[in-house]
Amino acid sequence: MSLVSTEWLDKNISRVKIIDSSWHMPNIPRNGHEEYKREHIKNAIFFDIDKFSNKESDLPHMLPDKKNWEEIVSNLGISNEDRIIVYDNSDVFSACRCWYTFIFFGHKPNLISVLDGGFQKWKKENRKFTSKKTNIKKNTYIANKLDKLVKSKDEIEDNIIKKKFKVVDARSKNRFLGLEKEPRPGLRSGSIQNSYCLPFNEIINKDDKTFLEKKIIKEKFAKLGIIEENNVVFSCGSGITAAVLGLAYSLINDKYLPTVYDGSWAEYGKKN
Repeated sequence: MSLVSTEWLDKNISRVKIIDSSWHMPNIPRNGHEEYKREHIKNAIFFDIDKFSNKESDLPHMLPDKKNWEEIVSNLGISNEDRIIVYDNSDVFSACRCWYTFIFFGHKPNLISVLDGGFQKWKKENRKFTSKKTNIKKNTYIANKLDKLVKSKDEIEDNIIKKKFKVVDARSKNRFLGLEKEPRPGLRSGSIQNSYCLPFNEIINKDDKTFLEKKIIKEKFAKLGIIEENNVVFSCGSGITAAVLGLAYSLINDKYLPTVYDGSWAEYGKKN
């Protein structure tokens, strides 16, 4: 169950750990943490995508190492057995990135879900939220990193020739086709050779930020020639919106675990 509804969370709110992973694109003048401090779902814990990333990498918000992840999650008061619901106050993508990261580090997929529609839908439905600080009791979390769920640049380049998996890009079509300048400096325009494009916002309802019906999602992947395949890798600008497609594909293929090219175009598109 990769997604849960606002109704489900409202009924089960006392039985789960809730994470607010709100994060906004660099060109949007909003601060997810400040917004969280002003209002969040009761008992939600804030997850900082940038802070909880690999600080030794020059690429944005790359996955941390196993030891750091264990420390991060332990300090958030989360255990391996916790049922976790992640939401955001952005456009779903940062919640999906948090969801993917937990699965990459071995949290059981049936124990972590994204709130469909996020905080915006929660508030529109007049469900309760608060500014009260969440009390966190440190726990002990043990990670079990699943290396197969992340691809490196070398693996992406090797795959252009060997074609072991299909790469799907979550960026806009204009960015994918090289018709639009990349928002990050130092990057060329274009896309990975032989990759496909499915902009992440095309599988999200514009009005309430919920995911489209499974039937429609299945049709969108089928148009790319992807039908019940497990060797699918998602990419984007910097590894965030790729996770949206990873979650969407998991909705229509229950044997699939989200696999992301973490460096994405921020790495592959460097001008060097």
